[in-house]
Amino acid sequence: VMPAERRLPLSCVLDVLEGQAQHQGVLYVQKQCSNLPTELPQLLPDVEPHVPWASEALGKMPDAVNFWLGEAAAVTSLHKDHYENLYCVVSGEKHFLLHPPSDRPFIPYELYTPATYQLTEEGSFTLVDEEAMEKVPWIPLDPLAPDLARYPSYSQAQALRCTVRAGEMLYLPALWFHHVQQSHGCIAVNFWYDMEYDLKYSYFQLLDSLTKASGLD
Repeated sequence: VMPAERRLPLSCVLDVLEGQAQHQGVLYVQKQCSNLPTELPQLLPDVEPHVPWASEALGKMPDAVNFWLGEAAAVTSLHKDHYENLYCVVSGEKHFLLHPPSDRPFIPYELYTPATYQLTEEGSFTLVDEEAMEKVPWIPLDPLAPDLARYPSYSQAQALRCTVRAGEMLYLPALWFHHVQQSHGCIAVNFWYDMEYDLKYSYFQLLDSLTKASGLD
C-alpha cells in the first residue's frame, strides 16, 4: 500500500512532531528519489554530497541522497533494496532488524493487489485498490511478532539487530532485508549507491528461484 502524499511546509511537520498541532495519520518526510537536493536544498550546506570512502570503494557517486524525518509510529516493514545504503542518523535513533540475503528461503512472500491510501473529505483515510495493476510480491510477516504457525520456516532465520544513534552511520549492503523503527522526531540522511548486478546478484537470484521452486515461499 502506497502512502497518501501531500506537500506541507516543513514548519507544519515540526509543529506536529513537537505536539503544537494535530494532523491525521502518521507524518513521515520520506519521499525518496533524492529528495534532499530536490526538495530541501537549503540543508545542502550542512551535509556532505557523498561519503568519500564509500564512493572510492564502490567506484561511483551516489544515485540518490534522501532526507528522513518522522514520528515514532512511522515503521518501515521488512523489505530489501537494490542499493548499497549508507544510512546516517543526525538526531535521535533508528532501530534496524536485519536479515542477510542467505535467509531468503525462510522469508515468505505473497502477491498483493497494489493500493493507495487516500484522504477523504471527512478527514479519514481509505484504501483504494489499483485493480488494473499487476499484483506485487511483498513480505506478509512482521518480524517483531512473527506468526510462526503460518510461517514456520521463519524460525530458522537469524535476525540481527542494531541501533544507529546520532552521529553514527550504518552500511546496509544491497539485498539485505531490513525492518526499521525510529525514535520520535528522528532525523536521518542516507546515500544510495546503485548495486552492481554481478556474481553476488546472480547468487541471490539463484537462491530466490530455488526457494520458489521448492515450495518454501
